[in-house]
Amino acid sequence: MTSSNEYKRQIMNDLAQGNTESLNEFSTNPETEYENFDDFARRSTREERHRLFGRSFHPDRIPAQQMEPELQQAIAQIKPNERDDVAREFFKHLKQRGLSDRDLERQLGLSTHHPSRMSAEDVSKLASFTYHSHPDIFQEVLADQPTLVKFLSHPLVGAALGAIAAKWLGNRRS
Repeated sequence: MTSSNEYKRQIMNDLAQGNTESLNEFSTNPETEYENFDDFARRSTREERHRLFGRSFHPDRIPAQQMEPELQQAIAQIKPNERDDVAREFFKHLKQRGLSDRDLERQLGLSTHHPSRMSAEDVSKLASFTYHSHPDIFQEVLADQPTLVKFLSHPLVGAALGAIAAKWLGNRRS
């Protein structure tokens, strides 16, 4: 067996046994163990989500050309009211950087600058722009609106969420 296969086997064994030693900055307090992503989104603190997403979702780790199709698919799957909230958060943070919603509407070719009237395609364009041009804002919005992460499926994104999966598992051993 090659060393690469041995390495993969060791990682899978560690995960199967709940070995989370590389994630020792996260507590293993049973009160902070999560059953699933919805439980994590509901009970985790904004700071905890920001710390996890901040390291995982950045153009240095996942190139924009790989992330953009994932964002389109994820945004199309979230509920319209949650999509409005995501768009509202992007606009709020971008406005703090001096980018007006009307300028963004023109620059990105959005159908409107009103979050409640934006299509999934509009929100995808806004999310892609933010991911590429303002990754720190993108991470802030994910921390505030974790529903979006639930629908990301790209393998690189899945790997980035390994820290959350390990948190769900806690110290549970088979």
